Formats: sequence, C-alpha cells, structure tokens
Amino acid sequence: MVATLDDTKRNAIALKLADLKALQQLVIEKEQLFLKEGLDAEIADRIRNFINDDEKNLGVLETIIGQYGIQAEPRNIVREFIEKSRELFKSSELSLYDKVSQHELLKHQLVTTGLIIHKAAQKVGADVLLAIAPLNTVNFENRAHQEQLKGILEILGVRELTGQDADQGIWARVQDALAAVSGVVGSAVTQSSDKKDINIQDVIRLDHGKVNTLFTELLQSDNPQKIQEYFGQIYKDLTAHAEAEEEVVYPKVRPFYGQDNTQELYDEQAQMKRVLDQIKAISPSSSEFKDQVRQLMEVVGDHIRQEESTMFAAIRNNLSTEQSKQLATEFKAAKTRIQQKLGVVNEANL
Repeated sequence: MVATLDDTKRNAIALKLADLKALQQLVIEKEQLFLKEGLDAEIADRIRNFINDDEKNLGVLETIIGQYGIQAEPRNIVREFIEKSRELFKSSELSLYDKVSQHELLKHQLVTTGLIIHKAAQKVGADVLLAIAPLNTVNFENRAHQEQLKGILEILGVRELTGQDADQGIWARVQDALAAVSGVVGSAVTQSSDKKDINIQDVIRLDHGKVNTLFTELLQSDNPQKIQEYFGQIYKDLTAHAEAEEEVVYPKVRPFYGQDNTQELYDEQAQMKRVLDQIKAISPSSSEFKDQVRQLMEVVGDHIRQEESTMFAAIRNNLSTEQSKQLATEFKAAKTRIQQKLGVVNEANL
C-alpha cells in the first residue's frame, strides 16, 4: 500500500471543497426558482447572468476537486442545512425580499468558505495551493454577485414596504462597488472568463503542473515519511490521470493525431506505470529512491512535452471549442471515478 498525502489537514480541505460544491449546486437551484417569482426584467436578467456564472463556477469546482485528488462527501451538517434551506424557500411566509436576503447570505458563505480554503492551502503545501488556484475566480464571481444582490434587495425592500420603486441610481452604485471589488481583489484573483470555460488542454495542463510541484517537494525533502507521502500522491495522481487519458482522450484524438503518435503516448504511460511500481518497492530512506524518482521525472517530462506541443496543437486544429470543453468534462468525470476506485474517497462526516 502506498502512503498518500491525505493527512488530517488535507482531508479537512477535501471536506470543505465538498461542502462548497454542494452549496454551489444549491445556489444554482435557488436562482432557477427565482426566475419563477415574477421578477422585473432588470432583476431577471441579472439572475440569469448569475446562473450562467454559477454553472461555470460549478465546473471549476469539479476541476479543482479532481486536481486536489481527494474525493469527499459534504458533511452531514451541510446536507441538513441544504434541505432546510430548500424547505424555507418554499415557505409562503417568506416574501421575495426575505428569499433574496437569505440568498445573499448564502453567497457570503460561499465567499468565506472559498477564502478559508485558499488560506489553509497556503499552510499545507505548494501542490495543494496549485490545485486550488482556480478557486480564486469562483471567489471573485461570488463576491461580485453579492454586490448585485444588495442592489436587488434595496429595490425589493423599498417596493415591499412602500409599494413604490426605490430612487434611481442603485445600479450605478452597484457598478461602483463592483469596480472597487475588482480593484481590490482583481490581481489576486486573476479573473478571466476563459479560465471558467475550461477545455481539455487546460485540465491536462493543470495535472501536469501539480505533479511537477509534487516532484519538486519530494526531492527537496529529507524526511523519509514525507518523501513516501509525496510519492504516494504522485502515484495516485499519475495513475488516475493516465487511466482517464487512455479511456477518454487518446481514443478521441487518435483519428486526427495519428496511430503512431497516439500509440507513443500509450507506450510512454506504460513505461511510467512500470517505474511507479518499481519505486513502490524501494525504501524512501534509500538513495536509490530519489534516483528512481528522477528517472520517473524524465519519463513524465518527455510525455508532458509531447502532449503539450503536438497533441495540444492537433486538438486545437481539429476540435471546436465546445468539443474541447465536452472532452474536458468527460475526462474529469472519468478521473473522479478512477480516483474513487483507487480508494481516495473520504467518507468521513464531521
């Protein structure tokens, strides 16, 4: 059995990511219900934009969890909260203002949870920070939604209390608040819409970046236990990545990438798996261990260079943007299933 980096801190982050994904799904569900509430055109358009952003953010969260490599289920307390929130939304005792107010609080919870995960990752390891980096975009988007929800609440609140429309200028103030959020958070968040519309090249490149970071952390460590743990995570990540590529990506690219080129990718990964199994049998305190890891790095490095140059170019030239995004979705789903098969599902409920 290979040791892995799923220690207490990493498991805790995995649970928070699972909570965040479940809450993001709840957000989308509630926003879809808002559209049935007879909103005016301006507010309805903003809610539709929220849904579009939130569906993309859900895809980003699924990517992050796959990159992180530890699958978890949301905590029982979060599942109970979601059920109560659904029941509360259906209550006739709540006005539209009340429902939107609760939704703004839910967005605040998403933002806070996302920021906490980011801060915790800084304390755990460079590979974790790299895996959750796209979370910055999700945090920014949810923060921007909060500002718009405050404007919606002002309109609905005044209308509910007086039967009249609020003073003009609400959306101008909201726009100023959004600009302030962008100015304060923008550089840290690297918000860009194309980061949310992630394609297969992006997903594979993220995997490559994480495993290279793990290699660096392993080779810099002198602690045999940590070395074994880093190798364990490398083993899990490379195995899931390779099997998902062989199941989903390579059959798709073979017709336009060529039989010989595609077979070379299969052969490189077969060699990689052989070296992984050889390292498993070596003591991490042995000098031979790191020598074998360096050999593995060379094999993986050659494989990465081929994929990121010629295979990526072939994908760009032969698949549409939508086809590339769909392939990314299929790859992420396959990798999640393989990670579960490898025994990295954490069933703990705090």
